[in-house]
Amino acid sequence: MNILEAIQSRRATKRFDENFVLSFEEKKALLSLCLENAPSAFNLQHWRLVLVESKEQRKKIHEIAWNQPQVLESSMLVVICAQKESWQYNARRVWDGAASEVQDYMSGAIDQYYRGHLAVQRDEVMRSAGIFAQTLMLAAQGKDLDSCPMDGFDFSAMANIIDLPNDHAVCMMVAIGKSTAKAYPKVGKLPFDELVKIDHFNSNE
Repeated sequence: MNILEAIQSRRATKRFDENFVLSFEEKKALLSLCLENAPSAFNLQHWRLVLVESKEQRKKIHEIAWNQPQVLESSMLVVICAQKESWQYNARRVWDGAASEVQDYMSGAIDQYYRGHLAVQRDEVMRSAGIFAQTLMLAAQGKDLDSCPMDGFDFSAMANIIDLPNDHAVCMMVAIGKSTAKAYPKVGKLPFDELVKIDHFNSNE
């Protein structure tokens, strides 16, 4: 499947085939593909992933996710979290292999951009996590798998369930597997001119 087909055919799946099983190696390969290729701000790779394999963990998450069936039925469930202080811990590591002058420049730019700016730190990890989630869903679609992005859960309870470190944030979940339900038709799409402005918001008046 090419990328345009993946974009056009990807839909949020609400019911998965419980009998469809991805092996751990298949899950690892899918995540590795995205970890190696998804873009992130300053290449900081803020995302930290929890691959939920335990049935007990699934049940706990199911309870704090409005009992949504995707949590139990999907073959693969990923809680996408992010390290808010990756800018401080990894500024040089993520530029390892670049020329020394590039490393110096980038680590300085990263420090200037993030230090003391708590809102920026949180906003950036959420943006990078969102990019990772979309990359993961399109990669899954390219492998003829179905997916569902999920934020319908108690974030504080999730943090407790997965033992989230204090300097991390829970961003969202992605469920992956094989759909058992026919996708709803695409409806209610707003017109192009309402959503896209040229140069400024008064451009279409």
